[in-house]
Amino acid sequence: MTHFPWTIGSVRQELARGAAHPSGLAAQALARSSQNPSRNTYLWQNASWTQSEAMRAESVAHTQDGPFGDGRAALWGLPVSVKDCFDLAGAPTSCGVKLYRDLNGIAAQDSWLVEQLRAAGAVIAGKTHLHALAYGITGENSEFGDCLQPGNPTALTGGSSSGAAASVLEGSAVAAIGTDTGGSIRVPAALCGLAGYRASLGRGNWRGGAHLAESFDTLGWLFRDLEDAPLLAAPFAPDTSAGSHAFTRFAHLADGFLHDCEPAVRESFGKNIRELEALGLEAHPIDPQWWRDSAEIFAPVQAWEAARLHAGYFDRFDPAIRERLNWGAHIPPQELASLRLRHAEFRARMDELFAAYELILLPCAPVARLEAGADHSGTRARLLRYTTPFSLAGAPAIAIPCAAGGMQLAAARGADESLLALAAKLGKHRKLTGSLLPAC
Repeated sequence: MTHFPWTIGSVRQELARGAAHPSGLAAQALARSSQNPSRNTYLWQNASWTQSEAMRAESVAHTQDGPFGDGRAALWGLPVSVKDCFDLAGAPTSCGVKLYRDLNGIAAQDSWLVEQLRAAGAVIAGKTHLHALAYGITGENSEFGDCLQPGNPTALTGGSSSGAAASVLEGSAVAAIGTDTGGSIRVPAALCGLAGYRASLGRGNWRGGAHLAESFDTLGWLFRDLEDAPLLAAPFAPDTSAGSHAFTRFAHLADGFLHDCEPAVRESFGKNIRELEALGLEAHPIDPQWWRDSAEIFAPVQAWEAARLHAGYFDRFDPAIRERLNWGAHIPPQELASLRLRHAEFRARMDELFAAYELILLPCAPVARLEAGADHSGTRARLLRYTTPFSLAGAPAIAIPCAAGGMQLAAARGADESLLALAAKLGKHRKLTGSLLPAC
């Protein structure tokens, strides 16, 4: 029987040799579910359904090929959680608000993403908590309760993929599906000491999934071990056979950009730079002053797109979200056109940076912790300065767990496989040098 904490590779190896079984793993996952202090990791769960999925996985024939030598997909038999903005047949989809849970009723069919997971033999443990509408970065939710970190009752998980992070921390999922529009995977990963993967914009299919802002919405994962990263690309691009190439250099943000970083986060940043250099990558400091415009472009476009999706219901949401939606709804066409042009220009300049340096490294957030119950009215703007440059670029990113906070390493759109391979190399390097996760 496998032991917690779970990593994809270790659990999957035990499954392959018969030392663990999907039904046993599902039972462990269910027993650990919603054990965070707020008892709200999951917004929907059905133990009988999950166990039947585990039994279905056990019926898959064993052969001698595949990534683990048993003829089954990499995710076969693994308990996986899904953010509650994707349809699962027979369950409601809340998008983090009771309005949509009740208005939409029970989903008649699986979303595309759930189809991919089930086809791969993953066992879905349930649908997880999120910041309302996925429109927030703290994990606070007035209707379903703020999402607190398992084992850390005074700390928020961050959001919007809050329950996703909590599920991996508490051991009710080996890996968790999240989404990242403006940092919703990267920030929870950093705050919870987890690894994260934000896919390139456009990877995967959003059928049966609720968008927030289609220009920026990406799919992704939260998980524990960087070495597992290459195993997580396939569900978002099952028909893609893109190979990977080795990176030779990376850029990192100069000190001026980090002026509001906590000292411990800055220290982790410096250690991560040295780690990448130890892997043979050449480091280049950069100071793109034009990044100051990123949130100024991102936030209104996001608000305009979200307002169109939620028109008619603004008064049903929390004041902070209602205010953003009202703002977005009243952005005049000429201003939106100007913002679209600025976005295209920003994205083109980001493409030039990636062409010059291949990779860009900076902290996921300037802080390592969000205190539960504190005033976070200014937190969103502070964190978006760090996350929106990659959101505007549509770039894939890996969240790297560190002793304090987490770092984000991004590559050009479409370079997901190469980025995930580098993440695995970094994870292996840490183990060989004794720098075990989550320490940098």
